[in-house]
Amino acid sequence: MTFYDQITKNKWKSALLVSAFIAFILLLGFFVGYIWGPERALVGLILATVIATAMAFTSYYHSDKIALASAGARPVTKEEYPYYVNTVEGLAIAAGLPMPRTYIIETPALNAFATGRDPEHAAIAVTTGLLERCNRLELEGVIAHEMSHIKNYDIRLMSMVVVLVGLVVIFSEILFRMFLFGGGGRRREGGGEGEGAGVIYLALMLLGLIFLILSPIIAQLLQLAISRRREFLADANGAMLTRYPEGLASALEKLTLEAKPFPRASKATAHLFIVQPFRKQGGERIHRRSSIWDTHPPVEERIRRLRAMAGMEGMYTQAQMGSQA
Repeated sequence: MTFYDQITKNKWKSALLVSAFIAFILLLGFFVGYIWGPERALVGLILATVIATAMAFTSYYHSDKIALASAGARPVTKEEYPYYVNTVEGLAIAAGLPMPRTYIIETPALNAFATGRDPEHAAIAVTTGLLERCNRLELEGVIAHEMSHIKNYDIRLMSMVVVLVGLVVIFSEILFRMFLFGGGGRRREGGGEGEGAGVIYLALMLLGLIFLILSPIIAQLLQLAISRRREFLADANGAMLTRYPEGLASALEKLTLEAKPFPRASKATAHLFIVQPFRKQGGERIHRRSSIWDTHPPVEERIRRLRAMAGMEGMYTQAQMGSQA
């Protein structure tokens, strides 16, 4: 699959993601309205339509601002962090992209992320801990990884997930509490209802309850699956951009072994970061089994793939030198 194929695929996935979440909210609204009374199902559907439209608009145009603000990132200039900004500028030119906005996060945690809706509205944020602990080649590897997220339009998909998943979880919880403390126990006066209608009502009410309970879990699993698949691709594309896979491999090792927790990260934003932001103080073993609840693929596997690329790059260089001799 070429870069252009991947970009097209990610654009379609973004559209499908928004459509899926809109349908998700519409179903929630319908079920909640029906649980409160079959005659209110249409009202619930209309309210859900308004909410879903607002969510889609917000996630598309403002997800980058929300992600940066939630992480406590602030913009920086070349005068303040010259090497960081110059590295971003140089890799943007190499990737054929507009210069992303540069941000810094004041924290000893070692991490970074990219956000935005497209390359023309992109931003890269790194922590002060990463700038202090990573050498030049490692920093270039990390920035190239984030630049690849921008070029592949991963940023649109991943930034929109921040808003959509977060709001679905909040919306589901609010509706569930409303049901518990309000209309759930109200069994329509419906003395005139037939037995069949009562059974249908109870079945839909039960289905709605299950949907409300499971919706945050379903939304989070979708978020995690999207995140894990994108990281492998960004690692490979970032290594191709710098032509030095070991730089990113070494950075991932350092970011894992010297990990510190990032307090401002949340479950809604964790998938944006280059490595899991919730690691405990003092680091975490690289060699561990993955879980469906992980926002990132295993670091060991990411490093292994990068170093395999480095080996192939070395063999290719030797072959070129041999052909020129």
